[in-house]
Amino acid sequence: MQFATISAQKTFTVESVVLPRTIQFKNTTLSLNGAGGKSKIWLGSCVQSLYLSQLTQDPEYIIDGDIEMAIRIDITSTISPSTKLTKLIYDHFKKSAGNNLELLRSRLEELDNILSGEMRQKDVFKFIYSPIDPTIFVYKNDVLIGEIQGTHFKKAFFGIWLSDEAADKKLKNQLLGK
Repeated sequence: MQFATISAQKTFTVESVVLPRTIQFKNTTLSLNGAGGKSKIWLGSCVQSLYLSQLTQDPEYIIDGDIEMAIRIDITSTISPSTKLTKLIYDHFKKSAGNNLELLRSRLEELDNILSGEMRQKDVFKFIYSPIDPTIFVYKNDVLIGEIQGTHFKKAFFGIWLSDEAADKKLKNQLLGK
């Protein structure tokens, strides 16, 4: 996938999932930076995409940046129970958080509670970070299901996909549009 190719299209298809080129959040347009499927993280059960208010291929800028950003996860096969997804996030979050894990543990438990509901094929989750609050807003099928505050949490959460300890290097490059 080429970075310049995505920005010229209205939609982009990955593993039969049609992704919008942009998503709206409050008064901000987030543009598709990159996407990938069949990741080692999720065992081929979803397509992940990264949306940014300022497109870049620099993972440190994204993780450390105080800009609007979103990870979208499209479930492409049955995930049962939802604890499978939360366990995978937790396992990779621990690596990304590093020494901040204990500081972030209560927020990670909040995320676990937010994602504890039933998950079905074709569900779409959006984790949208707003630097104004600073908060990650969690949506399931365009319905707000929770909020998790904190810049440190945002850095560790987006680090799951983009840090030096990213769970899947191929997916990291895809999300960065490389």
